[in-house]
Amino acid sequence: MILKGNQRAGGRQMALHLLNGDQNEHVTVHEVSGFVADDVLGALNEAYAISKATKCKQFMYSLSLNPPSDKSVPVEIFEETLKRVEKKLGLEDQPRVVVFHEKEGRRHAHCVWSRINTDEMKAINISYDHSKLNALSKSIFLENGWALPKGFKDKNYKNPLNYSRGEWQQAMRTGQNPKTIKAALQESWAISSCKTGFEYALSQRGYYLARGDRRGFVAVDVYGEVYSLTRQLAGVKKKDLEMRLGKAEKLPPVAEVKDKITNKLSDVFQNFLDEQNKGFKKAMKPLLEVKRDMTKQHLIDRAAQKAYQEKRWNEEESKRSARIRRGFKGIWDKINGRYWKFRKRNEQETWKSFQRDRQEREELISTQLNQRQNLQMQLNLLQTKHETERQNLIRDLSHMADIQENKDKNAEPEPQKSQDHQINKGFDNPDIDMEPEI
Repeated sequence: MILKGNQRAGGRQMALHLLNGDQNEHVTVHEVSGFVADDVLGALNEAYAISKATKCKQFMYSLSLNPPSDKSVPVEIFEETLKRVEKKLGLEDQPRVVVFHEKEGRRHAHCVWSRINTDEMKAINISYDHSKLNALSKSIFLENGWALPKGFKDKNYKNPLNYSRGEWQQAMRTGQNPKTIKAALQESWAISSCKTGFEYALSQRGYYLARGDRRGFVAVDVYGEVYSLTRQLAGVKKKDLEMRLGKAEKLPPVAEVKDKITNKLSDVFQNFLDEQNKGFKKAMKPLLEVKRDMTKQHLIDRAAQKAYQEKRWNEEESKRSARIRRGFKGIWDKINGRYWKFRKRNEQETWKSFQRDRQEREELISTQLNQRQNLQMQLNLLQTKHETERQNLIRDLSHMADIQENKDKNAEPEPQKSQDHQINKGFDNPDIDMEPEI
């Protein structure tokens, strides 16, 4: 289970992210504990209000728990992991909020703690949290028999295609996959050994080398989006770029490159891309309709199960309550031990009922996740095909534009020489008799 945590502020923003139903198909508030409020937004606003009595700015600790995408992980493993995280980071008994997200057939969790110790009115110091979380994450993979990511075995094998939220948002603006963008830029760097080769490799993938305003070396795609090469090329530093590409100051600025792209590709590219996107949307439409109907049906099934469980729980609770007699009979039951016997029985039945209901919910969620994963495989295949076709289109159009540019250069007429030069060009030829005839 990959664990990523950080200290942060912005309680309202965090609550809106946790409850975001637009980017997640299912959002389940699993726990709100230690707060007076019983909802996510109220709890995090409460944490902010308490922090105002201290000097702490980053009053929350936010953690994401991401199990392997191909594994169905029960909620008990998430809860046990949170206990171990709390012990590692010193967050035991701190108020927290736990929310589950489901998207594209996989489930992950978010937990947000208040860092403020209300007994001392001080923020809990969390040091070396990244190394502690990595060590714990590795242990969880081994304990559950999951395949250990290569990055845990050797940092040099860390997945170079991992991307940040900002990179994901940038890719979404143009309908691209952030992993595809990183792969294209990293492949261009890997197959080139000089500036000319790198620029050619980039152009074949729809990118152009430029000088950034804030970061020296950047790549600009055909959509006008700018990508920092030091961020996109894993393990490549500024000095490595300078050794192969020279000084960034000698590169054209971003604005100039964007103008070049506009003049070179915009009309032709947009027409072909619109046609390609139209075909992709047509192919995606039936699958998206299935996805919408599936999500709707899953919500209906969960609501029906919740209503049934609540009704059954109330009926069972009534039966358990009826065993405890009141008044003088209740006093007599306490004296002869009958009350304690039924009380213990009720506690055991209550716990069994709770476990039964949770197991039923987990089974339903697991079944739905399997259905959604099967559909996601079809969506991914279609998306991959579209990405490949788009890359091929960009490569072909870039190649055609380069050919046309070379033709235009070769078609330029040579400058005409002066008439006097044409007349006098024979004076230097000894075979020509310049003496007048008599």
